[in-house]
Amino acid sequence: MLRSMTRSTSLPVLTPPAPAAGAALELVAKFFRALGDPTRLDLLEFLVEHGEATGSECVQRAGLSQGRVSAHLACLVSCGLVTMRRQGRYAYYRVIDKRVGGLVAVGTDMTAEHALSIAACLRVGPPGS
Repeated sequence: MLRSMTRSTSLPVLTPPAPAAGAALELVAKFFRALGDPTRLDLLEFLVEHGEATGSECVQRAGLSQGRVSAHLACLVSCGLVTMRRQGRYAYYRVIDKRVGGLVAVGTDMTAEHALSIAACLRVGPPGS
């Protein structure tokens, strides 16, 4: 009896509808734009290595002003790559999805293999261009 009740009361797993092909590509492009800044990549790498870090530790790592690092962290939080929790006066950041570390590592490896071509590429400019 309990077995049949468990089966009949289980809830269906809901998945969001897939975006249209063009919209899906726009989302993927937006995802890569979030990763397309050297400071954000460095912060992601730092957070993957350390598991969790305070905003002050992130500022120290980046070597930039607190305001600029906060803006980069806010971008990563807003895009769902990083989460932030408050404890007292401190904000703690950590990477949400462990695959981010692998993605950054693959990008680093591929860049090392294709460094000359990437450096010579005239079609992709520096961030913000």
